[in-house]
Amino acid sequence: MSWFKGIEFAHPGFFWLFLIIPLMVAWYVWKQRQLQGTLGVPTLKSFTFKKSYTARFRHVGIAIRSLAIAALIVALARPQSSLSWQNSSTEGIDIMIASDISGSMLAEDFKPNRLEAGKNIAIDFIKNRPDDRIGLVIFSGESFTQCPLTIDHDVLINVFSDIKNGMIEDGTAIGMGLATAVNRLRTSTAKSKVIILLTDGSNNSGSIPPITAAEIAKQFGVRVYTVGLGTNGYAPYPVPTPMGIQYQRMKVDIDEGTLSKIANITGGKYFRATNNETLRQIYTQIDKLEKAKIDVTQYRRKTEMFLPWAIIALALLSLEFLLKNTLFKGALT
Repeated sequence: MSWFKGIEFAHPGFFWLFLIIPLMVAWYVWKQRQLQGTLGVPTLKSFTFKKSYTARFRHVGIAIRSLAIAALIVALARPQSSLSWQNSSTEGIDIMIASDISGSMLAEDFKPNRLEAGKNIAIDFIKNRPDDRIGLVIFSGESFTQCPLTIDHDVLINVFSDIKNGMIEDGTAIGMGLATAVNRLRTSTAKSKVIILLTDGSNNSGSIPPITAAEIAKQFGVRVYTVGLGTNGYAPYPVPTPMGIQYQRMKVDIDEGTLSKIANITGGKYFRATNNETLRQIYTQIDKLEKAKIDVTQYRRKTEMFLPWAIIALALLSLEFLLKNTLFKGALT
């Protein structure tokens, strides 16, 4: 039983004892009425009525006693603070997303552009896989790990949202991006290790050829899903000019042969995304392909919190006893 988040009661059955309090108050009221008497006098002119402070506060005792019993009942129910967390075992899936952030990713055949569409759809994919460790590698003329494998998807999503073109030297180092992602997965003991590599061009920089990186991935048991981003033919590309943003038609040049070969070498699959909807469908397919049973071990730590309530009950009973035998002696019942 839990009254509010983080607090549980080991013996909630004791809460039935709260029924004692209204019965006790009812008995007190009945007893008070039995103790009252009447006095007949011919006139009230010679009487003045002044209530003493003992008369004014004669009901304090029952109030204190009721609060004391309530605190005692809560103590008997054994309130506990509960701290729990889950730790996914190594039988899950580790996923690295390797995203191209080169200048061509600003082309607007996707809405608002390839880079932003890729980010938004990937974030939806991350949200749908709460039990997997997921990380992020970005590449352009070089590559680096933006976020290592983590189960804290809120952090990953914040990091993913912040990536933009211009963070690193321009270019398209597909081999370097893939190799960096493989390096993050090589020590993983997960049942399945996956890389989702997104790019809109051909490898033109970096010291590691894409096929070499694919062979390395195969050695470490990493499966790579490659995604080519770009419409067929030409795409509108924004170019800053003194007159403002002007659009040029940019030829879509995706090295589909290399991307297909990377996927085949590693046991993955190549996809072609021509707009937001096809990219979303690709992530849905990958999501269905990469399903594994995950063993989750739940850890729970509880801290007993009955002692403060017991102390409160004792303090209130002591206060009632003290008042009954000093200031309100004879007035409290």
